[in-house]
Amino acid sequence: MRLRFLLQPGWLALTLVVWVFAGACFTLLAPWQFDRDTERDAQNSAVVSSLRTDPVPVATLLDRPNAEVEWRRVTLTGRYLPEGQAVARLRTVQGEAAFEVLTPFRLAEGPVVLVDRGYVRPVNGIKVPDLDPVPTGDVTLVALARRDESDDRDAFREDAHRQVYAVNSAVVGRAAGLDLRPGYFQLTEGQPGVTEALPLPKLDAGPFFSYALQWIAFGAMALGGWLYFTAREIRPGGALREDAGTSKVRRKSVAEQLAEDEAAPAR
Repeated sequence: MRLRFLLQPGWLALTLVVWVFAGACFTLLAPWQFDRDTERDAQNSAVVSSLRTDPVPVATLLDRPNAEVEWRRVTLTGRYLPEGQAVARLRTVQGEAAFEVLTPFRLAEGPVVLVDRGYVRPVNGIKVPDLDPVPTGDVTLVALARRDESDDRDAFREDAHRQVYAVNSAVVGRAAGLDLRPGYFQLTEGQPGVTEALPLPKLDAGPFFSYALQWIAFGAMALGGWLYFTAREIRPGGALREDAGTSKVRRKSVAEQLAEDEAAPAR
């Protein structure tokens, strides 16, 4: 039977690998890259819109989900709470190591929010430098609304500084004993209390769409190769066919030919 080779263990293993890989390309890897491309487009649109519109009072956004208002420019009036300050470690800004300075800020309206004051460079390789004190009294800030990062590992102290692994208001709030509103606000250049303002993200499309097409191509090539070799094995003479050994003439080795010549009677 021509298709019996499909049940051989080696062919079944190859088939499983090919179809699992192709399925992952079509259902996981390519959609993942398409989603990242969509997120980048949404981020670019939000940043451009923020730069073109005037800042709005933060009170107008506090009741809206962070995802809807990310990158909106807002104004905040209130005072810093330096006793709750923390630094986010293991950051990279413009290709170099940095710490981000996170300080709670009590709004005049009452709620407490987290303000990202920007970044500082480490000293002696890994240590947090001395941080400039924040302004005292009420100040008005212009900042960008941001979503919390997902890492919720607890804060710890090192060299007299409270440190966290991500910019997350819940983590800073737990460590400082404050009830912080979800999300945070990233200061822009020239604002009271800013260290070095974080740069805006690059407004390019990124490689995600082309990566998605590549995964689709890889999956298609894997299936195409499997179909090609399957069709080749179905035809007479396939290497895995049970009758392949009987359909081919075995060539004699040189040693066998010499032995036959010596054994042949002289003419």
